[in-house]
Amino acid sequence: MNNIYEELLVETISKSEPLTRVLQVLKKLNLPFDYYVGAGCITNTIWNEKSGYALDYGISDIDIVYYDSGDMTSERENELKFELITQLGDLQFKLDVKNQARVHLWYESKYGFPIKPYLSLEAAIDSWPTTATAIGVRMEKNDLFSIYAPYQLDDLFSLVVRPNKRMVTKEIFENKASKWKEKWPNLEIIPW
Repeated sequence: MNNIYEELLVETISKSEPLTRVLQVLKKLNLPFDYYVGAGCITNTIWNEKSGYALDYGISDIDIVYYDSGDMTSERENELKFELITQLGDLQFKLDVKNQARVHLWYESKYGFPIKPYLSLEAAIDSWPTTATAIGVRMEKNDLFSIYAPYQLDDLFSLVVRPNKRMVTKEIFENKASKWKEKWPNLEIIPW
């Protein structure tokens, strides 16, 4: 671990039974490509701990992202999701499983503008809407954690929502920030 925030991150998500289960099942699957559990489920867990809320408050799904340019079919995403659901059994959250190598195939129809293909899993995370949510966590075979946080962890632990203008629009950022502020009123929203 590089710093105190990484230690706190691991300590906090280790208290979350659903996140721990997902991380352990993913480790056990021994997938042939890089993956992370990331975005909102990690960020919201930290915000909940810092705000004194139940760790699962406000979390709608667990985001699992991976990068496999060899099979960019939605069928493969669905197969992996089904495999995870089968292994996990009863889980209180939906799973959102996305191959970041294929995001460019559907992004325009969902968000209204095209994007170039991501060249790596980390390049995808680099473009996520805020500095606090651009994060991925994985449990390695030795039970240590790999954390990818291109904008560091200061904003996450300071409850700061800062726009990442690399790809998202002002409207997308403001919609997300507004929804989060309703659930976590102590967030500091940095204007676009």
